[in-house]
Amino acid sequence: MSRNYKFHNPEGLYFVSFSVVEWLDVFTRNQYKDILIESLTFCQTNKGMEIMAWCIMTNHVHLIFRSIAGERPEQLLGDFKRFTSKEIVKAIQDNPKESRKEFLLEQFKKAAEKSSNVNHYQFWRHDNKPIELWSNKVIEEKIIYMHSNPVEAGLVFKPEDYVYSSALDYAGEQGLIGNILVFEYYG
Repeated sequence: MSRNYKFHNPEGLYFVSFSVVEWLDVFTRNQYKDILIESLTFCQTNKGMEIMAWCIMTNHVHLIFRSIAGERPEQLLGDFKRFTSKEIVKAIQDNPKESRKEFLLEQFKKAAEKSSNVNHYQFWRHDNKPIELWSNKVIEEKIIYMHSNPVEAGLVFKPEDYVYSSALDYAGEQGLIGNILVFEYYG
């Protein structure tokens, strides 16, 4: 992996994107997105994750965050991904309405077989592509990019109409995750 895609500054503000293995569209069901919301809220409250912006798409997540409690950002993100991986796989297994259950679990199992550090199911791809955000211009660009994702995908007409992102917070309303550190220069 390139040196450009590592967490170098433990106090830095980072933009990360991470996706489901094989880019599987798991987050078409709100039940699975809600697991991510609950976990991000837990990380804010209990692990010192400061969130500036976020967006959950059908097969990937964008997040701008920093660690403010001394935990290294890669450890914080790793804990989040490990926990949500287990919880979402369990939710899929336990969901009697999940028509894609066997297919999804088989794909997660195949991905785990290719990985030396995963035992049963691999849910998330291992790459996060962290980019440290160093200027107001770059921060604003990344926020606009992530909030525009649902519009570009045809899910909504305006970013603030998509409830599974922080776009509502940036429109002056309360989104699904509390205590979002809204970037004051956002246009």
